[in-house]
Amino acid sequence: MNRFIKGLKGGIPIGLGYLSVSFTFGIFTVSQGFAWWQAVLISLTTVTSAGQLAGVGVMARGGSLAEMLISQLTINLRYSFMSVSLSQKVSEEFSGIKRWLLGFFMTDEIFATASGEKEVDSVYFSGLSVMPYIGWGIGTLLGSLLGNVLPQSLMNALCIAIYGMFVAIVAPVAKANIKVLAVVGIAVALSLAFYYLPFLSGVSDGLAISVCAVAAALAGALVFPVKEEESDG
Repeated sequence: MNRFIKGLKGGIPIGLGYLSVSFTFGIFTVSQGFAWWQAVLISLTTVTSAGQLAGVGVMARGGSLAEMLISQLTINLRYSFMSVSLSQKVSEEFSGIKRWLLGFFMTDEIFATASGEKEVDSVYFSGLSVMPYIGWGIGTLLGSLLGNVLPQSLMNALCIAIYGMFVAIVAPVAKANIKVLAVVGIAVALSLAFYYLPFLSGVSDGLAISVCAVAAALAGALVFPVKEEESDG
């Protein structure tokens, strides 16, 4: 029980952060023509901010299932690597169906918090997942309901907030590391090309996101390879 309480306390800051981010997601989803309950259902069954934004965009435009698959695979592939990394620290009892069920709650912040533990057991990870999941769901619910009440100008302003979160995540790292800044610059340049160039503007947003992400990451790996000793450091 003590391990569960420790995890629960560790998840409170994450849950509060998710509350504000998912609030803007709820507003954004309603602004795209979805019902409030659809926004909540998306959040409760996926729990991936970037993936949800891309997915809502694809659905709002009537995109294909193939486009949805490619965009979600590209955006959410990182969770697989996080899970593999964290699996090196889990206890022996954290296996089988427990990994399948609790793997659903793997997010960037939960991974970062759990990685600080010497050993991660299923009880601790369960407690750690509770508040982020609740915060994500409640925030989406509040945002989607208020999206039908708030003025359109305020809704448009709040929709930008979720993009500001991603900028806030990338900007400090890019400022401190010229290699990361270069990769970000490549991704931005490619994104602008897909938006403004006539022969690329017809490409769907989901596919464009996938191409930009993979191409920028590949360019960074080729131009700025990380040596093994540098990675370990």
